[in-house]
Amino acid sequence: MGESSTAEKAPPLNPDTTMAEVLACFPGAKRALFARYHIGGCQSCSYGDDETLAEVCRRNENLSVHEVIEHIENAHQSDQKILIQPRDLAEVIAQSHPAPLLIDLRTREEFEAVHLPHAEMYSQELIQQIFGCEPKDRLIVLYDHKGDRSLDAAAYLIGHGYANTRALRGGIDAYAQEADPDLPRYRLEFED
Repeated sequence: MGESSTAEKAPPLNPDTTMAEVLACFPGAKRALFARYHIGGCQSCSYGDDETLAEVCRRNENLSVHEVIEHIENAHQSDQKILIQPRDLAEVIAQSHPAPLLIDLRTREEFEAVHLPHAEMYSQELIQQIFGCEPKDRLIVLYDHKGDRSLDAAAYLIGHGYANTRALRGGIDAYAQEADPDLPRYRLEFED
């Protein structure tokens, strides 16, 4: 499974990089900052999109901004191993028996409008079914619209022992562009 081109295109972080820029280029940064430094997990340690890395580090026990940058970049490299490319997923779907378990993280309306064949909508009942019945080595692929939330959901399942879990890079939108141009694309009203 190929690595995402996001790592190649991500600009280098520096103390003046805003949190909005960090999160746009390094989608797993929120999880990485919370896991190691407890930054962003609650209202008292949250941050604004316009705050810089240096500002966030300063008011969180005066952390070394260079250490934090290194942690975000290392976490990003680890996250790249969780991603599956749209074309790779299409190939796996066509050739694998059993087929991968595809979990759609989007809303019911989005799912009903368009979804990958044989995908199941995320629910607590589905997660309990996975924990109770699925072999830990089964390929599980999670996806959303643009790939914003699937990485965190995949990390959750990996953390529960499902090591063969992946997140679809770019979500169903990238899949429609790169792997299945017949799949309808859409835009949400609140997207940029």
